[in-house]
Amino acid sequence: MVSDHRRPWTPIALLGLRLLPGRAKGGGERYKVFTVAVRNAAQLRLLNNLESFLSLDVWLESSVNKPGVVLVSGDKSDRFEEALIAEEIQYSINVENVKEMLELEDQLHETSNKRNLTAFKGSALPLDRIYRYNEVNAYMEELASVYPDTVTLVNAGQSFEGRPIKYLKISTTNFQQLNKPVVYIESLLHAREWITLSATLYAIEKLVIDVNEQDLLHDIDWIIMPIANPDGYEFTHTDQRLWRKNRATGYMPGNLCSGVDLNRNFDAFWSQASSNIVCMDTFHGRAPFSEPETAIIRDIVNAHSERIELFLDIHSFGSMILYGYGTGTLPPNGLNLHLVGVRMAQAIDAVKMSWNDHYIVGNVALVLYQASGSAMDFAKSVGVPLSYTFELPGYRLGFGTAAGFFVDPEFIEQAGFETWEGIKVGARNAVRTYKQRTSN
Repeated sequence: MVSDHRRPWTPIALLGLRLLPGRAKGGGERYKVFTVAVRNAAQLRLLNNLESFLSLDVWLESSVNKPGVVLVSGDKSDRFEEALIAEEIQYSINVENVKEMLELEDQLHETSNKRNLTAFKGSALPLDRIYRYNEVNAYMEELASVYPDTVTLVNAGQSFEGRPIKYLKISTTNFQQLNKPVVYIESLLHAREWITLSATLYAIEKLVIDVNEQDLLHDIDWIIMPIANPDGYEFTHTDQRLWRKNRATGYMPGNLCSGVDLNRNFDAFWSQASSNIVCMDTFHGRAPFSEPETAIIRDIVNAHSERIELFLDIHSFGSMILYGYGTGTLPPNGLNLHLVGVRMAQAIDAVKMSWNDHYIVGNVALVLYQASGSAMDFAKSVGVPLSYTFELPGYRLGFGTAAGFFVDPEFIEQAGFETWEGIKVGARNAVRTYKQRTSN
């Protein structure tokens, strides 16, 4: 989710064509990852202006109370570092050579990537690696076949490049019992946020295969979409590991820049706090729901809007649970949104890795920045009482290096497990609030 809508257009923004480190095509050796800590609002404004002028890829927003993380190409790193020193802004260089991170991530996943998916018929996928789009679809098809009494596989439509976007409906009553709330969960709306897949796959496992808490299955109907942005996700595996948007073309002559930030394309304050520049990571598209991926999510939410009580859009990174609105205005039930968010965060914090930060809970505009057109705000705007964005932690890759979007296989199952602890709390609160809401 992270990026900064506030950056104005400048001629130098043409440098921001997102020629990010690629996997298939090499690269990355000229990129560095900085952690930047500002002491006051004046330094924060200076940093934001600097990031805008150099058109940097902001991985995690800076605030006075929380350091930010920025990816800087080699040709800009000297200027960036000199400016930080001149303004007495504290910083450290976490990664001197992003190519080494790309290679390390590949090495860590190499052995488990050779595993044969068919060996797991009817059982859970081992969360020791990140699965590709086709593997996840095959897994969902298998579950629907093996567990027909509770699992329905839905093909909701096609992505921009024609890939089916599929999700699971999990229910003991085939969604026919209207006194049960619906919980909706999606991951990978932003392509590079691989770790989020673990949250949806782990939830599926605990609701279908390894069901230890029967109330979560019997009292709730679930909709789970593991890969909301299949084109962008596949592109991160084949071309650019750090690609964020979808793969829509036709926005510029010759497709010099492509892609829409799907989390700025929903009809919720659309275009108010996002970018109209195609090359920017927060480009909001030509109109609300101009992208097939967001239109599919809209249709699902609208079809079940009477019963969706909890909407969770899973992102990374930063250890945060955020709620709307992205304008900074709180919904009428803002207090309850915050209280349920705190309960979910406390459940995660109780089991998280000790070196990861405690979760921060709050309104997205107050915790991070104003952001328009988000999935979370759309769900809230059409009546979903409890609507959140999760920002999962960034795990230390290899020997203690801050990883950001990179994924260490050792953290995948842990990320799913700890996020599920929070989801369970949110789901049980959804049962309570749904009963209160529908009994009046």
